[in-house]
Amino acid sequence: MNRKKATLVIIFCFLFISTSIGFAEVNEVDSNFDGKIDQWQHLGADGKVTKIEHDGNFDGKVDQVEHFAGDKKLARVEFDRNNDGNMDHFQHYNNSGKMVRVEKSSKQNGKIDWKEFYSDDKKLQRIQIDDDGDGKFETTQVYNSNEQLVEIEGDGNGDGKVDRWSKFDGDALKFTAFDTTGSGKPDQWQHYDSGQNLQKAEYDTNNDGKADRWEHFNAGKLAKIELDRNFDGKVDMTQKK
Repeated sequence: MNRKKATLVIIFCFLFISTSIGFAEVNEVDSNFDGKIDQWQHLGADGKVTKIEHDGNFDGKVDQVEHFAGDKKLARVEFDRNNDGNMDHFQHYNNSGKMVRVEKSSKQNGKIDWKEFYSDDKKLQRIQIDDDGDGKFETTQVYNSNEQLVEIEGDGNGDGKVDRWSKFDGDALKFTAFDTTGSGKPDQWQHYDSGQNLQKAEYDTNNDGKADRWEHFNAGKLAKIELDRNFDGKVDMTQKK
């Protein structure tokens, strides 16, 4: 290729790139007719909307951003809930346009510490919480098809393993199980009555997976202790308080 042809190719490529860039536009909108722009619609080279920015409280700052994938398919929405200039709430959508996940900074400090997961029928399935802001989600709340809380799993010592399980019936706590040895299996159980009072506590003292000590409570006070001293599954000693 001679120098003249090479120059023409370079000029053509430059014009092609410049023209492609030229198709990207931003439409500015004054939605409340106060004479100030409060919405910015970003269009791609194909003329389709890729992003819309909103100034919802009309203070001149963007506080909501909608991201699109393909033709008008909502992919993600970002919110600045406290109007500090930083996005702290994110909603994610699947290819069908349904919201499947929410991530947010509950303390509005720039760290994501709360995640919500939704089913295809828009029902809340579980919530993950980073309790201490270390980037690890220690607590998981599980919900049934009616969006009622049924279980909470927790990592109390921060080792990345679940060591606490709480079961619920409606809003009432039924029982909580604890793994105090790091085995991955519970070795303590606490049962509660309908008034959320501790009714019975069970212990597996020899780590065989079975309770061998039972503490019974009456109105919150320890009333009786039962022991299985030879670990045969039968109570062989009772202490009344």
